[in-house]
Amino acid sequence: MKKMENMGGFFVAAITPFDAQGKFSETALHALMDRTIEQGAAGFLVGGSSAECPLLTHEERMDGLSAAAAYAGREKTKLMASVASINTQEAVLFAKKAEALGYDAMISTVPYYYKFGMKQIAEYFVTLKNAADVPLFLYNFPGNTGVEIDIDNEYIKGILTDGTIAGIKQTSLNLYQMERIKNLNPELVIYGGYDEVYIGARMLGADGAIGSTFNFTLPLFTKIEAAYAAKDYDLARKLQCQANNIMQALVSCSLFPSIKHILKTQGLDCGGCRAPFPTLTDAQKAYIEKVVAQNM
Repeated sequence: MKKMENMGGFFVAAITPFDAQGKFSETALHALMDRTIEQGAAGFLVGGSSAECPLLTHEERMDGLSAAAAYAGREKTKLMASVASINTQEAVLFAKKAEALGYDAMISTVPYYYKFGMKQIAEYFVTLKNAADVPLFLYNFPGNTGVEIDIDNEYIKGILTDGTIAGIKQTSLNLYQMERIKNLNPELVIYGGYDEVYIGARMLGADGAIGSTFNFTLPLFTKIEAAYAAKDYDLARKLQCQANNIMQALVSCSLFPSIKHILKTQGLDCGGCRAPFPTLTDAQKAYIEKVVAQNM
């Protein structure tokens, strides 16, 4: 299997913008894409965790994929479609939609909730790969799925080495596992999934990152990458610390509502988040604004 080309760099895990009526806003999504491409985004993960995927209807997820593909500057960026569903038939529908829209890649978490075994998880990804001619990524997010993939398992090792899987989004603080996956198959494209350990992931072989905070922190992360590329590791660590100060504040107040609030303060109103996500208090808003201002 030949490694995918031009799939490194920063991919924005795009939020789902809503208008005043709580409906998906294609206009706001395109404005977000304009802005983050200008700031250094190489691509977008559409319809993932940051997009409130589990809180969207099937139709809303389809509309989101279509809207991103309709972006006027489509040739400027790469698009990765979230096709995740614990219903394999639904995941296949999303995969076929991604193929029809010309997406560069698709990605899925492992099927969760029912505690499927490694064989069933592997079969899920094989089914997706066979359903659409689009490179398939595995979104490893054990903190949310509750599933720890076993890379020593014969079925998981099989899909990681036989061409089923083109890459991994490692949303896990287990960077040892990420390095072992890279060692198992150097042809995989590896993305760090936790913004908090970007430098650590890069040091251990990640090709780039897919991040929630990249919706507004790309100016800071491009500085981190520049310092890393220049081997100025002291500066890279200092800047990573600043990014982590921001992340700590966002998470303490609820990550996605906080991201949307900061975007609004920067002139891009993407609405609120779907319930049961909370509405930020005035004190929380003031706190995260202060931390962002101090660290960006």
